[in-house]
Amino acid sequence: MLRKVKAAQYGCGKMSVYLMRYLLEKGADIVAAFDVNPAVIGKDIGEIIGGGKTLGVVVSDARDAERILAERKPDVCVIATLSTMADVGEAFTACARNGVNAIATAEEAIFPWNSSPAITAELDALAKQHGCTLAGSGYPDMYWGVLVDTLAGSLHKLTRIVGSSSYNVEDYGIALARAHGAGLTLAEFAEQLGCNNDLGSRDIAQKITTGEVAPSYMWNQNGWLCARLGLTAVSQVQKCLPMTHATDLHSSTLGMTIKAGCATGMSAVVVTETAEGITLETQCIGKVYAPDEFDRNEWCFEGEPDVTITVDRPATVELTCATLVNRIPALIDAAPGYISTDKLPNNVYLVRSMESYVKG
Repeated sequence: MLRKVKAAQYGCGKMSVYLMRYLLEKGADIVAAFDVNPAVIGKDIGEIIGGGKTLGVVVSDARDAERILAERKPDVCVIATLSTMADVGEAFTACARNGVNAIATAEEAIFPWNSSPAITAELDALAKQHGCTLAGSGYPDMYWGVLVDTLAGSLHKLTRIVGSSSYNVEDYGIALARAHGAGLTLAEFAEQLGCNNDLGSRDIAQKITTGEVAPSYMWNQNGWLCARLGLTAVSQVQKCLPMTHATDLHSSTLGMTIKAGCATGMSAVVVTETAEGITLETQCIGKVYAPDEFDRNEWCFEGEPDVTITVDRPATVELTCATLVNRIPALIDAAPGYISTDKLPNNVYLVRSMESYVKG
């Protein structure tokens, strides 16, 4: 590309502080920004990024996104709002209708074909009609995906991949803490969150695709891994299991002390069996941490030889934003449609300005 990449930012909250700064520092021009929050609409993006500079781009109401995208014609729109395809569908649609490539931080967007196939198929068709590419990226793209694929390539034989990623629900607010069952008795947890644990592969898949049950992050990630590794999933189940602690733990987010033996949070476990005989067992652990606990991402490969890799205290927000921004050149060059990142080449570190990596 012989000019700078023109970018739009959809969602101007915490993540956008890093996303917009990273875009600018990698050579992109931000030509538009959108949000639904009245407290943010009308602000210069420089005020959001910080640093005391005015950049001349004001956050617009998201209701005006389609009109502004049509007028300013960015090459890419970065979507950083919520987690599900239902949440980001409107933003993706606005971009696709205007032929704007778009990439979202939403966790489900990493591989939505196995959880929201109808929405994804509609977006895929719309993007193909208007000649643009839609995708999801972030921390899972690299640390639950590309990293796993790359390490698998170092083994002679592979029979099982076991992965886990943990986070402190205290960092994400009361709604998420409650959604993870923090503070419930084990009986309450079983009734409210564990009620689908005995469902077989076909039944849980149906409930997820119809929206009755939310997919855990690893539900989509296992789909990504199967696609990337060339595996054929023959069954996939999801279970929500309570996490506990041997002593009382205080939760400032919940404003309560969680008694020993009660749920401090949840492990959402996804097990995928494949026709090739390789099993994927992955889990996301969200809980109220004890004083000595911290975020950890661990992957164990069983085969010849066995391999384990651990990432302690990952800077998840920064890594999410950098991974996504570094995906943009390949996104722009990709075929039209909803193209999950298992179909894209591995990320590269952008030594030069972003446009020099765009081939088209």
